[in-house]
Amino acid sequence: MKFSSSKTIFSIAASSMILASCGAPVIVSTPIENIDNIPLKNVQLEDTALKNWNSLDLVSDTVPGMSVKKAYSELIKSRKGQTVIVGVIDSGVDIEHEDLDGVVWVNTKEIKGNGKDDDNNGYVDDIYGWNFLGESNDENLEYVRIIKKLKPKYEGKNLASVAAGDKEEYQKYIEAKAEFEKEYQEAAQNKMQYEQILQQSKISHKAISEAIGKEDYTGQELLQVEAKTPEMQQHVAFLSQMFGFLDPGDTIPDFIKNLTEGVEHFTNQLNFNLNPDFDGRSVVGDNVDDFNDRNYGNNKVMGPNPDKKGIRHGTHVAGIIAAERNNGKGMNGVAQNVKIMAIRAVPDGDEYDKDIALAIRYAADNGAKVINTSFGKYYSTHPEWVWEAIKYAASKDVLIVNAAGNEGLDLDQKTAYPNDQTGTGAEIADNFITIGALNYEYGSNLIADFSNYGKSNVDVFAPGVKIWSTTPNNEYEYLQGTSMAAPAVAGVAAMIRSYYPKLKASQVKQILMDSGINTKTSVVLGGEPTSVAPFSDVSKSGKMVNMYNALIMADKMSK
Repeated sequence: MKFSSSKTIFSIAASSMILASCGAPVIVSTPIENIDNIPLKNVQLEDTALKNWNSLDLVSDTVPGMSVKKAYSELIKSRKGQTVIVGVIDSGVDIEHEDLDGVVWVNTKEIKGNGKDDDNNGYVDDIYGWNFLGESNDENLEYVRIIKKLKPKYEGKNLASVAAGDKEEYQKYIEAKAEFEKEYQEAAQNKMQYEQILQQSKISHKAISEAIGKEDYTGQELLQVEAKTPEMQQHVAFLSQMFGFLDPGDTIPDFIKNLTEGVEHFTNQLNFNLNPDFDGRSVVGDNVDDFNDRNYGNNKVMGPNPDKKGIRHGTHVAGIIAAERNNGKGMNGVAQNVKIMAIRAVPDGDEYDKDIALAIRYAADNGAKVINTSFGKYYSTHPEWVWEAIKYAASKDVLIVNAAGNEGLDLDQKTAYPNDQTGTGAEIADNFITIGALNYEYGSNLIADFSNYGKSNVDVFAPGVKIWSTTPNNEYEYLQGTSMAAPAVAGVAAMIRSYYPKLKASQVKQILMDSGINTKTSVVLGGEPTSVAPFSDVSKSGKMVNMYNALIMADKMSK
């Protein structure tokens, strides 16, 4: 399940100087300790600032970005780094996008189109990566697959009638059934509610836009409409209420677009994700419970659809990491000197553990030094395969940057997959870092209302609300979620590995956590005003990732 959030409708820097020492520059950092005492502006971000807020600086811009622009202007300048391959395990990537085509990884050991496995890596014609989903796109959620698999064995039985050795499996079946019934009912209700609001929004918007003479009117212009009839009064009242759900700078057409996507989301949930009669894997042809059955998939990293439908999420993630910088198009990715290895393994639904484990191994075996995993689920049938893949990546010195998830949950209480520990126990490897999402509003709303958190299971936070990035067919769009926070950190990690290549993956993880900015601010968790905790207590590091500070610390550690 791709971790981008649709929860939009309802519901630091350091001062530095460069000193010469034996002819080599040494960067000295003095972190600001009284960050909470710096006066901050609470103003609506203009369009340009909003599109770049994850690159801004908390001190100079009063926005809790990662100080990316400051790092480039003061630390990187004209320095040359090494090329770093970043594996993007996701829904697929538009490798033809105008802002990505120059940063796509190419497997030079493979001869394009000859139908042979020239490099003997087990994948034929894997020029740009691999597609483990083949021609499939939609999938069940994991607990639906569990129900389908175990129903013949346990339907009609109770705990007393189940053999002692099957009780744990039976309990998993019962939990999956309860989850399914709850989620199916919620999806059906949400679909109906969204459809009703969407229908009324279109009717009211048509009337108001005709009265005003334009589509993108403001809330103030709406209130100035002369409502002479009861119908017009109803339209004004309804849309005035809807304006309360809009993000800064959004219009009613944006709201209608979000509603339309909401209807589509819940429709797909009912038709595919939550439909026990649907089998998305049938077109792939492998045995998902046999890890040694690996001869499946293809090299179509943009997926099976000619219109590139279904790869919006992965394309957005790739752009955050490495969209071509300063080319006059669209946006700048966090990192330069990066090549994106596109690995398609995340369907519209829950991913298979087998695909994810093989995708991690593929990236590690083919040169990736950073892997981004912006997906997750709360049920897993073969977590051990993924754990072994994480440890395999650690043996290859690969850092995995993982999204925490978007349900506003404490991951120390609720297990999400993939992960690198059971409960709050010891980590299985030192190369896996989990990222929560920040809002652009510094203060009590600093943590995104959708973001998962956890003193043990979330390592650090990064920008994840309303992030501007690439989408298929040379387009750009705002998306949000921990899916957007993880690639921001993957970009910072890639920069560290580019300019300080001798640092190990475990050291890069340590730098990302230790060099971040902390704050004494108490923050709202899960969007619930009554659920409040100190920011320092909702992740292992208690900090926000900061590229400027990270590069300074990397410089020191490398010496």
